[in-house]
Amino acid sequence: MLAEQTRRTTLHLGPDPAGLAEAARLLCAGGLVAFPTETVYGLGADATSDVAVAGIYAAKCRPAFNPLIAHLENHAAAAAQGVFTPEAAALAEAFWPGPLTLVLPLAPGATVCELARAGLASVALRVPAHRVAQDLIAATRLPLAAPSANLSGHVSPVNAAHVREDLDGRIDAIIDAGGTQVGVESTIVACLGVTPQLLRPGGISRAAIEAVLGRPLAAHSEHGAPRAPGMLASHYAPRARLRLDAASVQEGEAGLDFAGQFENAARVLDLSPRGDLTEAAANLFAYLRALDREDQAAIAVAPIPTTSLGEAINDRLRRAARGRRA
Repeated sequence: MLAEQTRRTTLHLGPDPAGLAEAARLLCAGGLVAFPTETVYGLGADATSDVAVAGIYAAKCRPAFNPLIAHLENHAAAAAQGVFTPEAAALAEAFWPGPLTLVLPLAPGATVCELARAGLASVALRVPAHRVAQDLIAATRLPLAAPSANLSGHVSPVNAAHVREDLDGRIDAIIDAGGTQVGVESTIVACLGVTPQLLRPGGISRAAIEAVLGRPLAAHSEHGAPRAPGMLASHYAPRARLRLDAASVQEGEAGLDFAGQFENAARVLDLSPRGDLTEAAANLFAYLRALDREDQAAIAVAPIPTTSLGEAINDRLRRAARGRRA
């Protein structure tokens, strides 16, 4: 059951100057605005305000121990919030703006509030590559906390219609700028110790990050409280159970295919008929939502390679299946 919350009138804004100005006004007043990034749509609020950030948790019904990513205009703005090691600076130089989040020690004088950090002495930072996100952050002159714009545990939104399905009446505005490009969330790397750790695979592959670092990323444990967004064991969950690495679609199932592995099956969506992992990542959440609407008890998921963006896709599918596997 959703938490009780006062119903709001949700404005539907365009990505034009008037829409961005109204969105910035709402954010500066402590409101909640969903906006596009290159990964998925984010639910934005003033990351310096505990009250505004509490609104995110309430709207999403999100556990308060799960930290949020603060989105910044540029590297200089991020440096005011987190302490960059040489390796963190190299990763920022290589991949910002873009789908990489860095978890760093909190900088002296940082303004990202404790609630957004879930009480941790570290902070998750990202500089998004989407023009609308960049313009909105610049207009507010604030770091914007922006987890995915969906109810906690639901499939992440890759267009404004997905946001409306979950959050219409629960937030102040949605900026509609069409579909997102990457389709899975940012890769999260923690630079808190001797060796950077991959906390969450995402829009930038492990191989690309390790090429910049010149050494392997350290492993992390999933035990204990989350150190970064997207680390809850059961996450991105549709209502239907997922049957992973399925060889075929059984009676009563829908199918999430990859590269045409499911032959002669009804109710199937193929993430990429040509076997392109980038296309598959972009389609993942939209196709999960579409299949979930068919009210099947289970969704058979074809095997997907674990190379490049396949690691992020498989990570999302495992989290979606956790506790629901057929």
